[in-house]
Amino acid sequence: MTHTQEPRQATRRHAPRSRRTGSTDPDHGKDWSTWPTYDAAELGLRNYWYPIMWAEQVGQKPVPIELLGERIVLVRDHDEIYALHDRCPHRGVPLSLGRRQYDGTISCPYHGWTYRLDSGRMCAALTDGPESPINNRVSVSTYPVEQRLGLVWVYVGDEEAPPVERDIPRELLDHDFVMGGRWDIREGNWRFAAENGFDEGHAKYLHNTALWRLFKVMPAWNVTRVVEEDGWLIRVQDEVHWEAEFPELGTWTNKRWWKRMPLPDAPGKGKNINPVIAGLNIPGFVSFRLPGLLRVAYPQFIHYEWYVPVNEDQVRYVQIMVRYEEGLKAGAFKAKYLGAIRWLFHGQFTGQDAWMVDVMDAPPEKLYRPDLSLTAIRRHIEQVAPTVQVDRTPGSKRTRKPAAREMS
Repeated sequence: MTHTQEPRQATRRHAPRSRRTGSTDPDHGKDWSTWPTYDAAELGLRNYWYPIMWAEQVGQKPVPIELLGERIVLVRDHDEIYALHDRCPHRGVPLSLGRRQYDGTISCPYHGWTYRLDSGRMCAALTDGPESPINNRVSVSTYPVEQRLGLVWVYVGDEEAPPVERDIPRELLDHDFVMGGRWDIREGNWRFAAENGFDEGHAKYLHNTALWRLFKVMPAWNVTRVVEEDGWLIRVQDEVHWEAEFPELGTWTNKRWWKRMPLPDAPGKGKNINPVIAGLNIPGFVSFRLPGLLRVAYPQFIHYEWYVPVNEDQVRYVQIMVRYEEGLKAGAFKAKYLGAIRWLFHGQFTGQDAWMVDVMDAPPEKLYRPDLSLTAIRRHIEQVAPTVQVDRTPGSKRTRKPAAREMS
């Protein structure tokens, strides 16, 4: 597997956005009252596994993260990685600033309260002696952790954690592959990032200046529908229009003499399609599933991106590009990824998306026909009715100050 370790640290937070609901405007999409569960999911959805960072980035030194608004510290102990609530109950000092005083523990840097990594139980108050009455009577919350695909996965939920494989696409578990990827923290709410990924219309305009699209023709407009298969929402193109004539304006087209025609409108229609991708029988290029995963399937490779809620105003953006190949083809892809794809696609191309997610301010909003992809996500969440994250972490205070610095 090939990946980069370049998390971009956010340096600011948006000002609070007021909720604009209850409008008397009859236009559909003016506010989000039509989707109350979605509207309430500002901090994300509980009872799911979320990818966080590359497993090799977590070592003996504690790593602070924020996930669904909860402050968490990751610590490696030999081959295992543990996650605990990042707050000592004594005086509220972050455990991520603490020391690894003894094997299998972490000690608060203030007074040496020492906690077991596997249970969160405070086993010793080092500055009050072995007979301290507080010993073994305090604990901090712990979170299930798994390592898959070279990534650390953390579960935030009220239920016993299901196998992490439930929240990983089946094709990534059943087949050999080579991959490249990166993660960073971006400004904007996770719902805006998810909607942008599944959005029908923006790529035809926003990305027509992307270097990744320099030699690829994009349609002028499509007729699209969304179908659901095995928990995935899939965009299916019923019509593809390469040009459009607008009265008093002229021709709108992305065609240029140096551009070749693009891939077909579904991966299975391509030439020399990879047999693993062909076997998926995906009726459209772009798919979405909960809690916030996009899959863009091409005939030869698949791009996955997770929109992991950090807090109300930031999203952890985890991207991997996968080729289901071995041997020489796998090696060639690694070289191509490091030499071009990493900065063309996982950098400049998705950086345009980050720009829009950062400046977006909705609701209120006015939707148009291609926004059926957005409303499909919202309607799907209402139908599934997942548990919405609320501010429930002991000792947390919802303030809008910079997130804790994360280790790269």
